[in-house]
Amino acid sequence: MINGKDLPDTWNLSTIGEVLIVRNGYAFKSKDYKEEGILLVRQSNLGGNKVSVDKAVYLPQSYFQDYHDYLVKKGDILIGMSGSIGKLCIYDRNEPALQNQRTGLLVFKNEALRSWVWYFLPTLDKNLKDEGKGVAVQNISASQIEALPIPIAPPNDQKLIVAEIEKQFSRLDEAVEALKRIQANLKRYKASVLKAAVEGKLTEQWRKEHPDVEPASELLKRILAERKKKWEEDYVKKYVAAHRHVPKDDSWKKKYKEPAALDTSNLPKLPKGWIWATAEQLCDFITKGSTPAATKLHEGAGAVQFLKVYNLTFTGQLNYKYRPAYVSRATHEEELTRSGVFPGDILINIVGPPLGQVSIVPEALPEANINQAIARFRMLGEMLGRYFAIALMSKEVMGWAIKRAKTTAGQANLTLELCRALPVPLPPLSEQKNIVEEVEHCFSVTEEIREAIETNLKRADRLRQSILKKAFSGNLGRV
Repeated sequence: MINGKDLPDTWNLSTIGEVLIVRNGYAFKSKDYKEEGILLVRQSNLGGNKVSVDKAVYLPQSYFQDYHDYLVKKGDILIGMSGSIGKLCIYDRNEPALQNQRTGLLVFKNEALRSWVWYFLPTLDKNLKDEGKGVAVQNISASQIEALPIPIAPPNDQKLIVAEIEKQFSRLDEAVEALKRIQANLKRYKASVLKAAVEGKLTEQWRKEHPDVEPASELLKRILAERKKKWEEDYVKKYVAAHRHVPKDDSWKKKYKEPAALDTSNLPKLPKGWIWATAEQLCDFITKGSTPAATKLHEGAGAVQFLKVYNLTFTGQLNYKYRPAYVSRATHEEELTRSGVFPGDILINIVGPPLGQVSIVPEALPEANINQAIARFRMLGEMLGRYFAIALMSKEVMGWAIKRAKTTAGQANLTLELCRALPVPLPPLSEQKNIVEEVEHCFSVTEEIREAIETNLKRADRLRQSILKKAFSGNLGRV
């Protein structure tokens, strides 16, 4: 909390309420929301420093007169009072809007203090959170905000300090924008690496140096033979469990269905030695998970982890330590047998948006289960799971399925049929290994850069707070 004794002699310590009034919004009913009309500024619209309309709802034009006391005009400053309390945004749109409940609007008693308050309020972030009440969602009242202290410098000092803050922030903004451009370039670079990997361009030189490797067609033959052999072994095992003896003849083998042949007429041409294959040809039975009753799920600790879509990422890594859920050993081995996953299994989300998350189950997770929004791919024979995951992460492969996804009420769904029919460019085994090495090397470098960018972005946030703290304690010379 600010101490008046620490301020310069010419400054005064006042309260927010002596400078402005925090106007409360109105509790508009959701049944009145429209797709067009007058914009309603809600908590969800307070994004960045300006009001966002990404999740906009509207009210009838007639409300303009009926609720004129809650009008929001261009240049007004709004403050979050529920959830993201203290979040400041400027309304910069030309057309007026209306102010929803729990979204405060600052009405200044002295307009000359507008810039001063705009830069000062972020320094009260901790105070606002301390004042906030509520467990799941924090709330703060207008009177609580108005009771907080604010230092007031003489008008000329205010102008100098605001100008210095804006100069320092301008430099910071330029640096942050540069970092964000690099972030965006990293994403594009990773996408280009994945594209080059599945098109064969990444290993073009390698192929010139290794012209006599075994073609992928031979690898596919062995994988298909392994697939059939495994099906037969599984069939006999189930038959014996049910009948207490092995089948009397081999007629049951006719029940086996080879994966459907892939129509490559509309697929891109592949490098010499490569071949197109479906995910079904390369994998064991492709399936999805299932979710038990809520009473059988336990947060934080348990026998076997239960994975949800939020544990998947777009990087191939499984974020299994995030919000872990568990089921009992009995539930895992009885009810969820079909949805079990093990190290090396590849998981994708089949419910979105966004679709396209791909993660490999790591060795650190010896067994787990997945819910119904996740599909499992398990490699057969010599096929490299790491290469298969790289292929799935590429837009060139996953995009095929996403384009064919069914979308209902804003929710996108991939069917298991699409997952099984997914066309995968298959290189020779030795080239798969080289592709994995090249991609992982490129990604390790980009990850180091990404981490450095994140560190510097956090440093920029801390520096921004430091600038404000020094400015509003009167230490302008050390800003």
